[in-house]
Amino acid sequence: MSSTLQCRPTHNLSIMVLKLMKRLIASVTVVAFVAGLLGCGDDGAGPADPTDIGSLMEFYAVPGVSVAVIRDFQLDYVEVHGVASRITLEPATRNTLFQAASISKPVSAVAAMRLVQEGKIDLDTDINAYLTSWQVPENEFVSVEKVTLRRLLSHTAGTTVHGFRGYRYTEPRPTLIQILNGTPPANSSPIVVDFIPGTDARYSGGGYIVMQQALMDIEGTTFPEIMWETVLQPVGMENSTFEQPLPESRLASASAGHYSNGQVVPGDHHIYPEMAAAGLWTTAEDLARFLIELQSSLQGESNQVLSRELVELMLTEVRGGFGLGFAVWSDRGEGYFGHGGANEGYRCFMVAHRSGGFGVVVMTNSDAGADLADAVVELIGAREGWPGY
Repeated sequence: MSSTLQCRPTHNLSIMVLKLMKRLIASVTVVAFVAGLLGCGDDGAGPADPTDIGSLMEFYAVPGVSVAVIRDFQLDYVEVHGVASRITLEPATRNTLFQAASISKPVSAVAAMRLVQEGKIDLDTDINAYLTSWQVPENEFVSVEKVTLRRLLSHTAGTTVHGFRGYRYTEPRPTLIQILNGTPPANSSPIVVDFIPGTDARYSGGGYIVMQQALMDIEGTTFPEIMWETVLQPVGMENSTFEQPLPESRLASASAGHYSNGQVVPGDHHIYPEMAAAGLWTTAEDLARFLIELQSSLQGESNQVLSRELVELMLTEVRGGFGLGFAVWSDRGEGYFGHGGANEGYRCFMVAHRSGGFGVVVMTNSDAGADLADAVVELIGAREGWPGY
């Protein structure tokens, strides 16, 4: 039984994710995440019961996992196992918050498209026309082609900085302008353009920080407020927030991040002022509601956030396997969209079928959660009879 969980592609969906994410996301952390999605994990005999999520969680030594399953365009069920922290041993519940990491990007992208729908920003206008607090630096690349919202959302803007490490509670935290400029106390490099926008695709969390600043300049308010008003509240993501750091009132609901050796991340978790790229705190259930809204919109049955036409546009490949905010792919003619995430101490993954009304969200509070995510997606796909499983 363990052979189904060892280092080989266990389903066509994983093959597509490998091709997509390895090509676009070259950092050690996320490549490890992708390897996990292909089941390159433990060399032991396998879980006691590979058909049971709790057994899989114990096998991969993940403290807590939350799984939300979508069927027929509705939330079918939520399954939660383990603890929110190995220190407190507080049980994880369906309302326990996890860091969504890079899954923040597609959620943020939907907010940006909401502003497009409202006529507040154009997809193909120079983003500097909307930035008042900061400007994309001029150089020989942007003199040929401009950085635009479409290019920022599709990772084709030529912007640098793959991802972000976040900050411990004991560390000074930079402003967004300091992050954009790469000046202390920012722990990342300046966000600049180093190839002609629109000519290639390269995964860039930095591009989403440019977008974050543009939305804040347009709306004249904080990014968490923009996200609440445009996406989280309309979709019904009541337990979700982009607030960084978390307010005191929400800390009791937050899971702690864990390293692969089981130790808790100092301070329980890192703080990510890079909210659009990595700042979402959420639950598997809330993310399932997010996916259902998009699936329903594609069917012409909901427009709580975006029109059907704009959702179609977001899920149309621009270059290199990415649409606007989402990874998009096809498996045996079946269209899927989704995204993965990897923050310090957290791993997560979500996938949804374009037209079949099914999908799954897996959230974990461990760097070891990638292997578990793959096993759970395979298990749910087989249980539900998804094409290719």
